[in-house]
Amino acid sequence: MPSIKQFQVTFDCAEPERLARFWCEVLGYVVPPPPEGFATWDDFKQAQPPEERDAWFVCGDPSGVGPRLFFQRVPEGKAAKNRVHLDVRVAAGLVGEERLAALEAERARLVPLGAVHVRTLYDGTDACIPMLDIEGNEFCLD
Repeated sequence: MPSIKQFQVTFDCAEPERLARFWCEVLGYVVPPPPEGFATWDDFKQAQPPEERDAWFVCGDPSGVGPRLFFQRVPEGKAAKNRVHLDVRVAAGLVGEERLAALEAERARLVPLGAVHVRTLYDGTDACIPMLDIEGNEFCLD
C-alpha cells in the first residue's frame, strides 16, 4: 500500500481570511494567487454570492513541503479544547536555557500578532509553551 504523500489541515473558524493570515505570519506561509480569472482575492470575493463570500481561505508553505492550511467558516463558535493541535517546532534539537530562550523569543513575536500565551512549561531541560491563536485554538511552541 503506498504511503500518503500530502495532507491538508482544516480549521473551522469565524473569520477564515483573518485566521489564515495570522497562521501565515506564524509559519512563514503565503497566500496563493487568487483563482484563475481573478486579478485579486477581493475580485474573487465580489464575484461570489453574498452568502458564500468569506466562507473559506487557504495558505501554504512557499517551499511546497508543509501541508496546505484550509480555513472554513462555520456558524458555531469554539466550544471545547481542541482534540488535535499544531506544535510549531521552533526549538528542535535545543535543550535547557537555549531551548527556553528560543521558545520565549517566538512567543514574544507572536503575542503582538494576537496570540495568547497560556503558560510556559520548563523542567530545566525540556520546555514548551502552550498558546492560543486569534480565535482561541490551542497550539504549542515546541
